[in-house]
Amino acid sequence: MRSDAGLPDQGAGARRSLHRSSRESADARHRSEGAAENLVLYIAFLRGINVGGNTKIAMSDLVELLKRPGFDDARSLLNSGNLIFRTTRKSPVQLERLLDSEVQKRLGVETKFFIRSADDLKSVIAQNPFPREAKEDPGHLLVMFLEGEPKNVKQLEGAIKGRETFRAIGRQLYIVYPDGVGTSKFSHGVIEKTLGMRGTGRNWNTVLKLGQFD
Repeated sequence: MRSDAGLPDQGAGARRSLHRSSRESADARHRSEGAAENLVLYIAFLRGINVGGNTKIAMSDLVELLKRPGFDDARSLLNSGNLIFRTTRKSPVQLERLLDSEVQKRLGVETKFFIRSADDLKSVIAQNPFPREAKEDPGHLLVMFLEGEPKNVKQLEGAIKGRETFRAIGRQLYIVYPDGVGTSKFSHGVIEKTLGMRGTGRNWNTVLKLGQFD
């Protein structure tokens, strides 16, 4: 089609170009939205970070480390060695190995990540075997996140010298410290040595706060 001046009609081509551009923009937006929907929220508990341990890492450095392709929405929480981030679905163990290695390589520090998905953490809360203590004395109920399922549970029972009690469920220990954690002989060191694996603990109030994210 030609215009009255005898020149080709530029309007049709412009409309086709605009339509194509709009369609491509919409497709890109849908792909982006779809990718965001596929991201899973994970909570990372770090051992010995900002809680009196010997490992000195700024939480801001760890957040920066997670600002990488495939990761999103990285934040630190409660200033006690907790991070949340989103990424495509992976096993927590796979993520733990990846991040342990990256911290060692990029920050020159050896630490240990204990990672649970948001759904995992909700299950940890729902499976709590000490509901009375959680309600009446949550500061003395602790969840210890482990790197594996404990096998030496009977030996661990024998390591208790006071009024402490615990239950092992999955990769977690739920521990009640009626007389407080600080003076207890049933320390993290004793637990790790007896079980032959590492772990990190959070009190029930902290677990509940972290379990609110999804």
